[in-house]
Amino acid sequence: MSSLRVRYQTIEFDNVDIHVRTLRDRQQFSDDDGIAEDLGISSATWPLFGIIWASGEVLAHLMFDYDIEGKRILEVGCGIGLTSLILNQRDADITATDHHPEAGSFLRQNVRLNAGEPIPFERTGWADEADQLGRFDLIIGSDLLYESEHAELLAGFIDDHARNDCEVIIVDPGRGQQTKFRKQMEARGYLHHKSLPVETTYLDKPFKGQIHKFHRQSRTSSGAT
Repeated sequence: MSSLRVRYQTIEFDNVDIHVRTLRDRQQFSDDDGIAEDLGISSATWPLFGIIWASGEVLAHLMFDYDIEGKRILEVGCGIGLTSLILNQRDADITATDHHPEAGSFLRQNVRLNAGEPIPFERTGWADEADQLGRFDLIIGSDLLYESEHAELLAGFIDDHARNDCEVIIVDPGRGQQTKFRKQMEARGYLHHKSLPVETTYLDKPFKGQIHKFHRQSRTSSGAT
């Protein structure tokens, strides 16, 4: 692989420090064997997984003290893995996924930087049919809806991996596909609620996006007959 320039930084969550190895900037690219190209990842989009984005910080801060007891959690499109890392520090049952062929390697190195337990990771696309993930109580992700087709693909992927009583949290920076995604989720039986982050002083700029929460409750758990 061609040489990549990286940077190391520490993200503070109250009294917890998370150390991360990221790409130095959005100019980095390395795909000597054409693996990313075969997956449909262009040179322009290749480095996006390796940067910490504002939406990812919002999701990570939300998960810092979120109720996770007894929940099996899936992070979709984990990128550099900041949210998975903070959940791992909380001893959560967290599994991470991403489409990018280098995401798993960066996640493993970041786990070691934080002296954490290994995080199960699977490289998979939302249209892939043969993953080994199973089903989850809480599914989370940030800044995932880049293209028009992503809304339906992501909603289908989430539904395929959601337990009957499942909560979904997607932090979106204000991309144009969020309404289409909401309708796709509602068509699959999920109730929707959106809100703004309570506090974002940890960001360099005001956050213009929203937190989208979806919940589908089974008839058994809701007490229906």
